Amino acid sequence: MGPTASGKTGLAIELAQSLNAEIISVDSAIVYRGMDIGTATPTAAEMDGVPHHLIDIRDPAEAYSAADFRFDALRIIEEVSERGRLPILTGGTMLYFKALKHGLAVLPSADQEVRRSISLRAEEEGWSAIHASLAEVDKKAAARINPNDSQRLQRALEVYLVSGKSLSDWQDQEMPECPVDLTEIAIVPPDRRELHRKIEVRFHQMLEQGFEAEVEMLHRRSDLHGALPSIKSVGYRQIWSRLEGETSQTSMIEKAIAATRQLAKRQFTWLRSWQDLRSLQSPLRSEALKIIG
Repeated sequence: MGPTASGKTGLAIELAQSLNAEIISVDSAIVYRGMDIGTATPTAAEMDGVPHHLIDIRDPAEAYSAADFRFDALRIIEEVSERGRLPILTGGTMLYFKALKHGLAVLPSADQEVRRSISLRAEEEGWSAIHASLAEVDKKAAARINPNDSQRLQRALEVYLVSGKSLSDWQDQEMPECPVDLTEIAIVPPDRRELHRKIEVRFHQMLEQGFEAEVEMLHRRSDLHGALPSIKSVGYRQIWSRLEGETSQTSMIEKAIAATRQLAKRQFTWLRSWQDLRSLQSPLRSEALKIIG
């Protein structure tokens, strides 16, 4: 694991080639079909014959949760192991790694109508009003969720409205631990400024590869909207906003790069508190192989 643009994908492929392994993606955006450029989905050439899993498995209109990931990942880990191969999980969605390692409470399924009603209210009153409503029914969740974190606010309030039980109460239930042994490795670049430069360069490369046209294809669909988790993904959200006439081209680029840097910052925060983690300063196969043994 590691922050965005740190070289996780390339290292995972090199390790897979050395270790007779298959790769399981740990990315909340790469699961969606038609979202390849903005998620840096590896091409067939880049995969170089290495089997990859949990890529392009959902339509962007569908939900895919951390619980879904855990169920799918454990199933694929078992299948890969039965083939006599090593499963390598790689990606930057830290909540998915946490779900795999520590388990998750079984939460109520997503309710699209409830989600839409929360989004409509947020458009009229602002996400601060949603945060205030959450605080009335779930003080613990409201205290830990940033008032600007629309996705988590929406989900927390949705859980209460659907079930009558707070998200915190659901999460306090006993959770199953991971049934497999994990060797946990993270790429942790020491130079944040260099990582920020790579993030900016990569976003401009995505634009050159047709990122905006990719989002335009999604924008033409009548069943997609800005409140969906898929469209809220970094980069997609900012281009969608430009297509909606809410921002300029220059502002879109600035906001997308800033949002990607913020994502990297949150990933670093997760990694600082992660237990049993072995860190690499750069994506070197030789160093990773030493850790794996």
